[in-house]
Amino acid sequence: MNGLICFALKEEAAAFRPHASARPGLNTLIVGIGRANASRSVQAFLRGTHPDWVYTCGFAGGLAPDLQVGDLVHDTATTAPETARKLVALGVKPARFHCADRIAITVAEKKALRERTGAEVVEMESAAIHAACQAAGIPCTTLRVISDTAGEDLPLDFNALSKPDKSLDFGRLAWAVARSPGRIPHLLRLQKNSARAAAELARVLAALTAPAHP
Repeated sequence: MNGLICFALKEEAAAFRPHASARPGLNTLIVGIGRANASRSVQAFLRGTHPDWVYTCGFAGGLAPDLQVGDLVHDTATTAPETARKLVALGVKPARFHCADRIAITVAEKKALRERTGAEVVEMESAAIHAACQAAGIPCTTLRVISDTAGEDLPLDFNALSKPDKSLDFGRLAWAVARSPGRIPHLLRLQKNSARAAAELARVLAALTAPAHP
């Protein structure tokens, strides 16, 4: 096996890391949030090695109302037919993706994004990762897990709490929570949903990368 699995955040990769460490030739890469970070990280990695395939993975927001937390989705526009069959057999749903420049925070924002783009899922890195892989001649697949649904607002505006490099500013986060302690239960629910989503993603990735037996 000679593959690369990209995640924006270490929290997205955490549940899969024990499996990855037992797979010789399988690399995981934390690329950071957003297109610019993802492009820079993947291009730097590909300068030193040439994997046979790449998966761009992590959390995604649901734009279609039928998608629930923990649902696995793959991008119908970029998944090769053979890979799509494997993913569907593992319970992964086909979906139309939109790669955004900011986190969709509110129900109204998600609804408007769906109406404007026709997408069912939104995330922030995969377009850049696909572009880097295409330039290098490497097959790339988008596999994401829903961490927040179309029918729920996120507890805080994480765009406003981010640094210029799009990483979370924990000082601003602490101040926002101190000013609005009523948001704490919502933040804890998001954390719980994210952990559940990461576990579901790890389950499918473990199956996809399991050693083949004769």
